[in-house]
Amino acid sequence: MNMSTKRMMRALGAGLGIGVLSGLLSMGFAQSPPGQVPFGVYDPDGDFSADGAVTVEHLFLPWEDVYLPSLNDADAYALERQRALLVTLEPWTWSRSERNTARYLREGIFNGTYDGNMHAVCEVLGTLKSPVTLRFMHEMDDESGQFIWAGWDPDDYIAAYRRMTDLCKEDAPNINLMWSPLGDEKMAQYYPGDDYADLVGLSVFGLQAWDQAKYGHDRTYDEIFAPRYKRAQAFGKPVVVAELGYVGKAGYVEGWKTSVRAENADYPALVGVVYFNYPEVYPWPEGFGQPDWRVKNQVLK
Repeated sequence: MNMSTKRMMRALGAGLGIGVLSGLLSMGFAQSPPGQVPFGVYDPDGDFSADGAVTVEHLFLPWEDVYLPSLNDADAYALERQRALLVTLEPWTWSRSERNTARYLREGIFNGTYDGNMHAVCEVLGTLKSPVTLRFMHEMDDESGQFIWAGWDPDDYIAAYRRMTDLCKEDAPNINLMWSPLGDEKMAQYYPGDDYADLVGLSVFGLQAWDQAKYGHDRTYDEIFAPRYKRAQAFGKPVVVAELGYVGKAGYVEGWKTSVRAENADYPALVGVVYFNYPEVYPWPEGFGQPDWRVKNQVLK
C-alpha cells in the first residue's frame, strides 16, 4: 500500500471533529447518519458544511468546459474542514447537446485528442493540499446507456483507463486511484489491475418505489450492498461506497440510515461511505423519474 493510499484511509477513518452543534442543526444543517464507518458527501448545497464527522468531500467535474479554479476553491473548503477530496472526473462535457459518442471518445483517448484535457485537470490536482483520490470513468459496467464510456469491450476500457490515469499520474503522482464500477456481475471484466486501483468504489441507491414495483418488498441496504461488496473485496483493495442515496417513507429511510455506517464484520474491507446529497441527474427507467436524494427531502409522505 503506497503512502498516498494510507493518507486517504487515514482521512476516511479519522472521525474528525465532534459533530454539528445543536444550534447549527436548528438552522437546517444536515448531520451524518449514526455509526462508525467513515462518512463523506457530495454536497453542492453545503448542507453538511458544519458537520465535523464528514471526512471526505466528493466533487464531480467534466474534462471539457470545466472551470478549473473551482478545484482550488474545493481544496480550500476541504482543508478548512479537515476533509480529503474525492474527485469524479467524467470524460465528456456536461452540455448534453454537445456530447460526443462512445466511438469518438474511445478513438480520441487512443489517438491523443484528449491528452490536453486530462493534463489540464491533473496539473491542478497535483497542486492541491488536501489528500486527493481520482475516480475516473466510473460505473463502466452500467448497461443503462447513460454514460458514453460504459459498456465498452473490457480490453478497450482497461487500455483507455490505464492510458489516461498514467497521464494524470505524470502531473499528480501522489493521488490515489479509485476504480469504481456500479457493482454488477460483469464488473470484474473491467478491472484495470492492482497498479491502477488503490481503492474500489461502488454505487448503492435505495428507492422505495422501485423496490416495491420491481421486487415486491422494501430492500435493505445490506440486500443491495452485500453482493456488490463480495465482488469488490475479491480484489484485495479497500472498498468505498462512492455513491450512496436512499429515498422513501420514514420507516424505509430510517432502516437505511441506521445501516449505512454500522460496523459489520461481514464487510472488513469497507473503509467509507459517501452520500450523494443531490437530486438524480438522469431519470430512472420506466417512469420512476429523478429521485431527490438530498437528506432534507429523502423522507416522502
